[in-house]
Amino acid sequence: MQWFGKGSNNVEDGRGGGGGKTALGGGVGIIIIVLGLIFGKDLTGLVSQLPQGETTEVKQGVPANDAQGQFVSGVLESTEQVWDKEFEAMGKTYEHPKMVLFSEGVQTACGSASAAVGPFYCPGDHKVYIDLTFYDELKNRFGAAGDFAQAYVIAHEVGHHVQNLLGISDKLQQARGRVSETEYNRLSVKLELQADFFAGLWAHNAQNLKDFKLDEGDLEEALTAANAIGDDKLQKQATGEVTPDSFTHGTSQQRMYWFKKGFETGDISQGDTFKSNSL
Repeated sequence: MQWFGKGSNNVEDGRGGGGGKTALGGGVGIIIIVLGLIFGKDLTGLVSQLPQGETTEVKQGVPANDAQGQFVSGVLESTEQVWDKEFEAMGKTYEHPKMVLFSEGVQTACGSASAAVGPFYCPGDHKVYIDLTFYDELKNRFGAAGDFAQAYVIAHEVGHHVQNLLGISDKLQQARGRVSETEYNRLSVKLELQADFFAGLWAHNAQNLKDFKLDEGDLEEALTAANAIGDDKLQKQATGEVTPDSFTHGTSQQRMYWFKKGFETGDISQGDTFKSNSL
């Protein structure tokens, strides 16, 4: 993909901003993610459960000025432009989320978080958090390389912000403790698959932006990433077994299906995963 814009003004760059050792090192990030999927723990909940440790001091409003920082800033800017239009069409105003780049650990409104949780969205402060070393994990351990695979990760987390603004996430949280763990995991899957759909919707509509251009193979990169991080594939790799009742994000096939549906339709009305039987 190619982006010719100036980048978002909503990036807070805290990489190397004074963080020391964290309670859980970033090197075990993939292990924590896999364990979360195996035992049915959504990553947002895991953030607040992490032991407290030293965290990165985020520099407010400092723009990222290296190639990788500029890339993710450009992706965020493109999501802002797409969702501005989508919300306007719904008669609403889109609130731009902040994206925080951090090293090793960071303090959030959802608690103290280590890089071990991977990229995540905190509904308490409306911010997307990412330690960019996760992209090394995505490439080297997940086998999902390419800039569009990286963009898909950001678009998915922004999708959770959209769900938060539309009140969709609140409905899931209200169900916590009132339904069985199996049922809660089923609802969590639907929430995650909708975020995948929203990522696909972003990709579809971004093609109409004057500063955005898809390259050959970009769609395949995103689908490869979606396939690589399906619950079934991660569980199989980690334990040799697949336990559907503990799924929290959806199978590889489901994640690819919903991203592709968003990409092909670009129609937000087609993304109600909670009512769909195509799971």
